[in-house]
Amino acid sequence: MDFYQVQVYKELVKWQGKMAKRPSLTGVLTKEVQMKVNNLYPEKFHQVMTAGIKKVVQGVLVGSEFISGAPAAADLTLQEREVLVREKINFYKKTAAAEGAGTGAGGIFLGLADFPLLLSIKFKLLFDIALLYGFNVGELRERIYLLYIFQLAFSSEKRRVEVYQHLLHWDEWVKKYPATMDHVDWRTFQQEYRDYIDLAKMLQLMPGIGAVVGAVANYRLLDKLGETAMNCYRMRVLPDN
Repeated sequence: MDFYQVQVYKELVKWQGKMAKRPSLTGVLTKEVQMKVNNLYPEKFHQVMTAGIKKVVQGVLVGSEFISGAPAAADLTLQEREVLVREKINFYKKTAAAEGAGTGAGGIFLGLADFPLLLSIKFKLLFDIALLYGFNVGELRERIYLLYIFQLAFSSEKRRVEVYQHLLHWDEWVKKYPATMDHVDWRTFQQEYRDYIDLAKMLQLMPGIGAVVGAVANYRLLDKLGETAMNCYRMRVLPDN
């Protein structure tokens, strides 16, 4: 490995330690509270939320405007790739912040519209990052990989450990399933994501502070997703990892 790869490997090992760490007591208690709150909602609510998020995410994952484009040139070094990746992350962070500020300033109706818009921005970032690392997102398995990166970034501590193990052993794990999204637990997906962003999104709907909260929350969410995606692809491209 060259000098840059050595530094990146050190960063990756540190990040992997965080991903594999057992859930903290606070994390366990928080998840228990969230589960109790979710149990208060009627079953119809969960069905509607699950179907809605499934439709949006599947629409994004198969949308031609997202999967167009070719992987970056094979002769790029890791450092060159990651310069471009960081530029993309910064661009989408600013885009998400502007979108969050606009919908947050518009009150409850535009605030609710932020949900599918932000999902689309997040997945567009993931598609672009995958291409820059040299992966062909035209392949369904690569798009499913993006779905698991998303879950890793926006899940509870307990769920995070499980998803991380799937990504760590991706080549072996993905062979167990056909190249479809039929095995995805969409209910868990929507509950974990909704629980992760609930507070910020609720505050975004409040008059007066919605624009500021929306901008800051979206910026940080894209930053978290970008960091997670970079390290997930580092696991696949670094030598001897």
